[in-house]
Amino acid sequence: MKRVTVAVSGLLFLLVPPLAHAQQYPSKPIRVILPFPSGGGADALMRPLAPKLAELTGQQWVIDNRPGANGNIAAEVTANAAPDGYTLFFANSSLVINPSLYSKLPFNVERDFAPITLAAMTPSVLATHPSLPVKTVADLIALARRQPGKLNFASGGAGNTMHLGVELLKSMAKVDMLHVPYKGAGPAIIDVIAGQCDFLVVNIGPVIGHIRGGKLNPLVVTSKTRATVLPNIPTVAESGLPGYESTTWYGFVGQAALPKDIIARVNSVASAAIKTADTRERYIALGAEPFTNTPEQYATFIRKDMQDWAKVVKVSGARLD
Repeated sequence: MKRVTVAVSGLLFLLVPPLAHAQQYPSKPIRVILPFPSGGGADALMRPLAPKLAELTGQQWVIDNRPGANGNIAAEVTANAAPDGYTLFFANSSLVINPSLYSKLPFNVERDFAPITLAAMTPSVLATHPSLPVKTVADLIALARRQPGKLNFASGGAGNTMHLGVELLKSMAKVDMLHVPYKGAGPAIIDVIAGQCDFLVVNIGPVIGHIRGGKLNPLVVTSKTRATVLPNIPTVAESGLPGYESTTWYGFVGQAALPKDIIARVNSVASAAIKTADTRERYIALGAEPFTNTPEQYATFIRKDMQDWAKVVKVSGARLD
């Protein structure tokens, strides 16, 4: 009888540490990997969240920018990290676009990652140089049809949502326009303002000041519904291309082996931080819409978004090998 008691006690000892660990998470700072440099869209959205997450968890959330390879470097670092909840990925749309752009990746999106929650959806705006003689996206399409291959659009590089958002429009409207890729959104915006390129599709945040100052002419937003920060600007779907939608999303992702209780914990605190009034105000000011969901909903969203972007990439012919 005594030997049985010892055996049971030993079994309980083995079972207690994981339970205690789950209850104590987090017990040290959490590193959040970002796929782009400081000052970019992911950085602008994560920085307001970090102090709120620290308040909710009692631990610091450290931002670690790992730019390069259209987000693949950050994704690989995350995939190879220990699945203990102390290295998370603040991913964006590039995570689901890249499998169609690269013939080989050092990770598999569906196999190697555990979706936790979306954080924000960022609609883009199609904005032209004021000298372009168009007032609506219908005018732009009509002009492109009269002058096939003559209109040019800037982007922050081949294969990103700035580029592919226009490729989707070209495909649906059956028009031909010239792509001019730049090394980042900043130079692309500057050259459209300078009149070197006719227009661009870009996240609203970086150009809202230029729009308000009259340096860019907004025609449409690319989301399914109108953007809160530009309520008078119609969507592409409203403007004659029903079904069009092109947004950039941001959200928390962990490793595939991340324990479900930690996924639930991060989902809970991240959702609470995102839903605070001041976070919402900050996001809307940046042209982003706060958005949260369950891990299961996020996983379904990722699968569908990967399929949708694969079709756009195929039509565009874009490759980044």
